[in-house]
Amino acid sequence: MISNKELSQKLERTEALANSDFVETRARLEPESSAAWIDIGGTYAMYDGIESPLTQTFGLGLFSDSFEADLEIAEKFFKERGAPVFHEVSPLADAALLGVLSDRGYRPIELTSVMYKELNEDCPAAESKIDVRIAGEADVDLWAATAAAGWATEFEGMEEFMLGMGRIAARTRGSKPFLAELDGRPVAAGGLGMYGEICILAGASTIPDARKQGAQSALLAARLNYAREYGCSLAMLCALPGGQSQRNAQKNGFEIAYTRTKWQLNS
Repeated sequence: MISNKELSQKLERTEALANSDFVETRARLEPESSAAWIDIGGTYAMYDGIESPLTQTFGLGLFSDSFEADLEIAEKFFKERGAPVFHEVSPLADAALLGVLSDRGYRPIELTSVMYKELNEDCPAAESKIDVRIAGEADVDLWAATAAAGWATEFEGMEEFMLGMGRIAARTRGSKPFLAELDGRPVAAGGLGMYGEICILAGASTIPDARKQGAQSALLAARLNYAREYGCSLAMLCALPGGQSQRNAQKNGFEIAYTRTKWQLNS
């Protein structure tokens, strides 16, 4: 598959759909949060709270060339809610957008590897003692707690925040929460969102004392095979460039489509 603007539009739209699904779920379960999102000519701007990593836009410059007008609407959307202004920008977007962002006072603050894998065959699971299943409604808190425990070493002091995010993620309409167990004990969790022909993998984590026992490989295989069975032909995920998640994905056949830049409006 060639990495081009068309592929970038598909991947960015899939992530936008997954995140707007999350925001809608937050608004349904926690109406006091004022969570909301809008479509600005193909750019999805979403608000999930001031501290949420989902509070930003996706797709800017890929679906419309009216950058100034689109940015005006997006900036108003965030500022009315007292939120900082962030945009995830694909390198396949119109290059003229970079000058517009610079002129408006934005600066680049973060890079992300956007990765993909074609689902043209079953993904074999490595031999392990790990069992993987989809968590049901009764297991939502268990799934969220397992995910939060896995992320605790990455986000020290944010366990309650991650637990809250997990409780929402497990209930989104387009997603399935997968739970990995070792001898009946939950040790890892991961999310799978399916939107048309593309699925997105997110939120995979393993509790510290159960790492390096195959939980992530088992979760990955289970999610990819489930997505393929239900009609997805392409999988995507996002990772820190050069990080462990990227290396694991590459070992399992994922390729880097492009490296994306997050831009922040200076206050």
